[in-house]
Amino acid sequence: MKEYNYKFKSVKTPKTILVAPLHWGLGHATRCIPVINALLREGYHVLIGSDGAALDLLRKEFPELPWIELPSYDITYPKKGEFFKLKMFFKLPQIKKTMAEERKIVKKLVSEGNIDGIISDNRMGVRSKKVPSAFITHQINVLSGNTSYFSSKLHQKIIKKYDACWVPDVDDLNNLSGKLGHSKKLDFPVNYIGPLSRMKRREVPLKYDVMALLSGPEPQRSLLEVKLLDEFSQSDLKVLMVRGVMEEHQKTYSKENITIVNFMKSKDLEQAINESKLVVSRSGYTTIMDLAAMEKDAFFIPTPGQYEQKYLAKELKGKGIVASCRQENFSIEKLAKVPLYSGLKKINQSQDFKKLFRFFESEREFGSYA
Repeated sequence: MKEYNYKFKSVKTPKTILVAPLHWGLGHATRCIPVINALLREGYHVLIGSDGAALDLLRKEFPELPWIELPSYDITYPKKGEFFKLKMFFKLPQIKKTMAEERKIVKKLVSEGNIDGIISDNRMGVRSKKVPSAFITHQINVLSGNTSYFSSKLHQKIIKKYDACWVPDVDDLNNLSGKLGHSKKLDFPVNYIGPLSRMKRREVPLKYDVMALLSGPEPQRSLLEVKLLDEFSQSDLKVLMVRGVMEEHQKTYSKENITIVNFMKSKDLEQAINESKLVVSRSGYTTIMDLAAMEKDAFFIPTPGQYEQKYLAKELKGKGIVASCRQENFSIEKLAKVPLYSGLKKINQSQDFKKLFRFFESEREFGSYA
C-alpha cells in the first residue's frame, strides 16, 4: 500500500481536510469535486484519499493536491444481477477488513498531525474520534429487496459513528433521492446540503443526438458498452460514447457514427453534455444530480442487481420525469418515449459551504467522536 506522498508542515494554518470517496464507479468521486473546490475556496488544505479509478479521476482533476491510496473494497457486479446481494454477503469479511485498514491509516494521519478533519463519502472506515468526521451519503435507507430493513439499520449504525451526516439533497417534496435519503425515524441528525454537481447548463450548439455516458463497476459497465455500441451502430444517430474508463491519457476514436472517448475531465464532460440532445446512462444518483443541474433529457438503464438504481429509475419514470428500461430490454426504439417525459429540472438551493465547513472549526462541538 502506498503511503501519502506529501510532507505537511508541522504547524498547519489553515486546516487540512481529508476527502475520501468510495471507489464504486466514479459517482462518489465526481460529487466530491464541488466539495473539494469549495474547501479550497474557503482556504482549507485538502488531502485526497481513495483508490482505483476514483483516485485516478481526482488526481487528474486536482493534480496539485496531495493524495493517499486507500485500500480497495474491490466491489464488482456479477453478470447476472440477481446474484448481487448474495455476492455482497460473501464480501462482508473483506469489507470489514478494508474498514479496519482504513481506520489504521486514518489513525496514523491524525496522530502525526497531518489532518484536522474528515469528509468520507461512503468509506465506512474513514473516521476518527479525535477530529471532526463527516459522512456524505444519499442512502439513509439502503435498499436490498426483502432485507432492506436490515441493510438500512446496519448502514444507519455506521453513520451514527460519525459526527455529522451530510445528504446531497433537499429536505422537501421536490427532492431527488426519495426514500433513499429521507426517513422520519432516525436517532441522529441529518444535514441536507443540497444536490452536489460539478456541472452547469450552457446554451451551446448541439453536436450529438445522443451521449452514452457509462460508469460503474465491471463487468456490468462493459456489458452495457457492448449493447449500446451494437444498438447505436445500426442507427443514423450521431453518438458520443464516454466509456468511463480512467487511463493515463485520453483517447478518442470513431466507429461508424459513434465517437468514443475513454474518459473526460469535468470541463470537457460538461461541454459534451451541453452539446448533446439526449443522455443515455445509468440511474446512479450522482448522474441524476448532474443531469438535473443541466436540465437534460435522459434515458436511464439501471445496473442489474443494484436496488438503488432500480428504485431511482422507477421513481422518476413513475413521476413522468425520465424514461427507463431494464438493460436486457433496451433497444434504440425505446428512445422514442423520451418526449413523453418532462425531463430533469434543476433544484434551486444555494449551498452555504462557508457555514457548512464551520463544522471543522470547533474542537468538540459537533458530536461525541464516538
